[in-house]
Amino acid sequence: MSALAKKTILLVEDNADHVLLIRRAFRKAGVDCNLQVAGHGDEAVHYLEGTHGYDDRRSFPLPHLVLLDLKLPRRSGFDVLAWIRRSPEHEHLPVVVLTTSDQPDDILRARQLHANSYIVKPVDAEKARSMASSVGQFWLNHHRSQ
Repeated sequence: MSALAKKTILLVEDNADHVLLIRRAFRKAGVDCNLQVAGHGDEAVHYLEGTHGYDDRRSFPLPHLVLLDLKLPRRSGFDVLAWIRRSPEHEHLPVVVLTTSDQPDDILRARQLHANSYIVKPVDAEKARSMASSVGQFWLNHHRSQ
């Protein structure tokens, strides 16, 4: 599959170690995707808007899925999710919250903001690979998006 034919995932994550773990997990799970990374909430919005250096859609294609951390600098994951759901262009974009928080209030708030799913970040490589495989199978292969 060519780079342009691959489905794109936008990973919104500020922790470089978590980015590395998730990249490896998708690779080891055999999920053939274009994983783009935004390091903070404002960057995620810029990516989705196609502004601030993200205007080239060949290099920065619109994602088929957003994996969204909640604890982000500049704009929280909750604020990014609310922005996505208010945006006519992106309101139906699948968003999976991928965060370290297992707090009931965070889970409830993500549901209220219409997150499609909520996953507590795996802490080891095998659990991360399993998560990546499940996400790839459901959200990229079976779920019809955009």
